[in-house]
Amino acid sequence: MRMKAVVVVIFVISLAISVANANTGFAVYHTHRTPSACYGSQDNGPWIAGVSNALWNGRGACGRYYRVTCIGGANLAPHPCKGGSVTVKVTDLCSSCAGDINLSQEAFNSIADLRAGKIRVRYDPL
Repeated sequence: MRMKAVVVVIFVISLAISVANANTGFAVYHTHRTPSACYGSQDNGPWIAGVSNALWNGRGACGRYYRVTCIGGANLAPHPCKGGSVTVKVTDLCSSCAGDINLSQEAFNSIADLRAGKIRVRYDPL
């Protein structure tokens, strides 16, 4: 019985640490890939994102990977999340975005309905 209690306590602590380290905010999407603030005309594929000034860190965000998970709607679109997560590489600054992360259309579509336009997300640096 004590062993089960210890396992439960460890699980709860791990979950609490995970939640405490999670970043939440908003994501939108874009349809262009290049040029980007980090890589110019180099094509980095479809699994990319731009980040807000708050995450940019004077180009320090370039090349950083985030796991992004849709956690809910930001507009009136009901149930926009498809489930799952997507991993994206930061390739751009998006100082005028309406969100923290500006996902490529492909990345956004893999976790949410494009018609939502803007979603609430959890984003974790990898």
